[in-house]
This record gives sequence, structure tokens and C-alpha cells, in this order.
Amino acid sequence: MARIAPLAPPYEADVEQALRKWMPPGVAHEPLALFRLLQHHHELASRMRVLGAGLLAHGELPALDREIVIARVTARCGCRYEWGVHAAVFAPAVGLTPEQLEATVSGGSGHPVWAARHRALIGAVDELHDTATVSDAAWAALAGHYPVSQLLELLVLAGWYRTIAYVANGVSLDEEPWAAPYPGR
Repeated sequence: MARIAPLAPPYEADVEQALRKWMPPGVAHEPLALFRLLQHHHELASRMRVLGAGLLAHGELPALDREIVIARVTARCGCRYEWGVHAAVFAPAVGLTPEQLEATVSGGSGHPVWAARHRALIGAVDELHDTATVSDAAWAALAGHYPVSQLLELLVLAGWYRTIAYVANGVSLDEEPWAAPYPGR
């Protein structure tokens, strides 16, 4: 049970309007628990929505690469909530295979499912997770595959999803009932 319960319907008008902005049109399920949780702090939620939506819908990283970063960051943080949401919704849409998804949890950059550029991504995410920096060797590997704008986006993306993991894990947010099951359960 979450330490802070996400808001539940009926919502106040301003909360209803804010939640509509978070969710894509025509979605059949309730707004995500994370979004309903954040509505306890309206200003914070509105600021977070802009960056989160920008990274998902307007980023320069290829969508597959973006989802590999998100899956690896959330897996390294043990964030079953966010990993499960992305594994269910975004990963299939960008072509991330079940084997690759499982490898974001159980394997590192040397796992055979990864292409060279994805090995570079996983290695950089792991270094960021462990040391809050990227070694010269890992940076060179990334720079061989991505332009400067995408390198900057990668750093922000990894940090953003670490922040999301902190929030979801910090409040013990329950997983969405439709989310993909975390490997090893």
C-alpha cells in the first residue's frame, strides 16, 4: 500500500483538468497512479508534466533507444512501477522485444540481445547509476553513435527516470494492474 495514496475519483475540477493533460486522448483506463499521486502538489505536477511529456513525445533520441534507457534506469533502481508501465505500453510500440526487456533487468551491456549502440547506452546508464558520471571510455562509445544533442538528452532522460523511480519507490506506489510483470517474480 502506498505511503501517500494517489487521488481517487471524483476529482475536483482542477485535478480532473490536470489529469486529462497527463493522459493521451481515448485511453480506456484510469489516469496512472503516479499522475494521481503527483496531483497532491499541483505546481510540482504541472512542471513535471512538461519535462516528462517533452522527453517522451518530442525527444531526439530514437524511440527504441529512449525505452532501453528508461527500462534500464528503472530496473537498476528496482522501480517495478515505472518499469512495468513502460514495458506494457511503450516497449512493444517501439519494437523492444521480450528478451530485451528481460535483459534490462537481468543483464548488462554484454548481453547478446544488444546491438553496439545499445550496449553503449546500457553501459552509460549503469555507470551513471553507480557513479553519477560517465567514464571517458563510455562517453566515447556513446559519441560514436549519437550527436551532441542526443547525448545531452540521454543524460536528462536517465536523470528524469531516476527521479521518477525515487518518487514511485519512495511512496511504495502500487503497480498498475495492467502493467507488465517485472521479471523474476
